[in-house]
Amino acid sequence: MKKIYVPIMALAGVFALYEQSKPHPNVYIMILAIIIFMYGMMRLTAKVPSKNQDNSDDDVS
Repeated sequence: MKKIYVPIMALAGVFALYEQSKPHPNVYIMILAIIIFMYGMMRLTAKVPSKNQDNSDDDVS
């Protein structure tokens, strides 16, 4: 599933930058592209463990 999020995020980022370069960019299209990009980032980083996960487990005990 991760392989599908990376191209979608790349396309959304490129589309947002392209829309921004127009003389009169559509704000709603840019907002939608940013939302898609942020959602993809959220899904990709959801499974990455925290750097301090071991430390926080020791503090709880």
